[in-house]
Amino acid sequence: MNSPRKSYEKSLLWFRRDLRDFDHAALFHALKYSRQVFCVFVFDREILDTLPRQDRRVEFLLGTVAQLQTALRQHGGELLVVHDVARERIPLLAKQLQVAAVFCNRDYEPAAIARDAAVAGQLQQTGIDFLQYKDQVIFEQDEVLTQANKPFSVFTPYKNAWLKKITAFHVKPYPVDRYAHALASTPAQPLPTLAQLGFEASNLQQLNITPGMSGASQLLQDFLPRIGLYHQSRDFPGVKGVSYLSVHLRFGTTSIRHLAAQAWSGTQPAAGAGHDCWLNELIWRDFYQQILWHFPHVVGHSFKADYANLAFPNDRARFAAWCEARTGYPIVDAAMHQLNHSGYMHNRLRMIVASFLVKDLLIDWRWGEAYFAEKLLDFDLSANNGGWQWAASTGCDAQPYFRIFNPITQSEKFDPKGSFIRRYLPELARLPDRYLHAPWLLPPLLQQQLDFVPGKHYPLPIVDHAVAREQALALFQRNKPSDKQL
Repeated sequence: MNSPRKSYEKSLLWFRRDLRDFDHAALFHALKYSRQVFCVFVFDREILDTLPRQDRRVEFLLGTVAQLQTALRQHGGELLVVHDVARERIPLLAKQLQVAAVFCNRDYEPAAIARDAAVAGQLQQTGIDFLQYKDQVIFEQDEVLTQANKPFSVFTPYKNAWLKKITAFHVKPYPVDRYAHALASTPAQPLPTLAQLGFEASNLQQLNITPGMSGASQLLQDFLPRIGLYHQSRDFPGVKGVSYLSVHLRFGTTSIRHLAAQAWSGTQPAAGAGHDCWLNELIWRDFYQQILWHFPHVVGHSFKADYANLAFPNDRARFAAWCEARTGYPIVDAAMHQLNHSGYMHNRLRMIVASFLVKDLLIDWRWGEAYFAEKLLDFDLSANNGGWQWAASTGCDAQPYFRIFNPITQSEKFDPKGSFIRRYLPELARLPDRYLHAPWLLPPLLQQQLDFVPGKHYPLPIVDHAVAREQALALFQRNKPSDKQL
């Protein structure tokens, strides 16, 4: 943590993926150590210009920024909102406002690290301090290491070390309100419209997704009465078992400290298996963030060097069928429909469709990772990369290459009554549960009675799983890593 060397007359708080006005590390320090604090959010052209013209994330972000601006006004401040290249505009704005310091929370993605280094360099030339803080994780960078002072690359030992290290201090909220009087009052700033940002409306409003701090609060209050059963319900996409807070963690509309405090037994005496299981997911998030920071080569490359050049056939027609939910495997197609329609996919389904793409269709995991990066409302580089490399057996602590998800048995186990499949594949709704997971096995007599013909009313399987499994094993065995790496 960068502690201010002194107090400042005027400072600038740069909001990024931390869009809330409470329990905010950088905002707290800026307000505490400055007489006057200006606040800014940049719709960064370097990011936005790479996105499709219909992107739910931009709409979510715009609604979230609007809430943040309103909240700051209620405290007597204002949020400056600009649409520009952040690495250029932040130093310029700092100079125009004549601030002595720029405060922000740390980001661990390689592109963000490079951007922040460029901003820091420009600010230094004009004598302006650049101060960064830990805010989006409980432990960052080198805070949780092995006994040999090396970064962990296996989750369970990392989790054990994480749990030994955490104390009440690590989940204590930053008392932002206590110093809110230091917010600078400036003329009201208009927000850009979606069209001014260069985007078109998507179906976000029809999905009833509430952005911002209010959306995060609603979801958390809905989840807490269910958290005790999280360990039992989390794997079933057809039931309301998860928190749905991932997008709010991504944009920082809720506090990771507050969420961890709801689950950690150190602050929840009644915590049980459900609490522990949910905390485990938050620890996975920290784990992947420190992997990204210690091993930035995972962006675009296999964590395991031996798997860097797997000779995937990469059949484009098969990839298109996967993207467009035409694989002939109901659980896979229903999951892809969910993603394409809503920008969300249940975590169990993410594992199933990722395994299917890599191990059944023999397509490079980076193709799937990129597709998720484009579609997911909650897209987070570290978690997306970590999840795909886990499923592809190329990452740290990955699924061993010889364990390959069977899409039929996964479907039968985690959607036994087909409630999820029927929701997204109505053409299969009338099939008996027994055949819902493998419609091509429907007997001819039932086909006639139900007026359902496999291959006509729903695609036949694009591959035979048993055959594809053997092909995947052969592909990986040619690049089998050493026992030490496994």
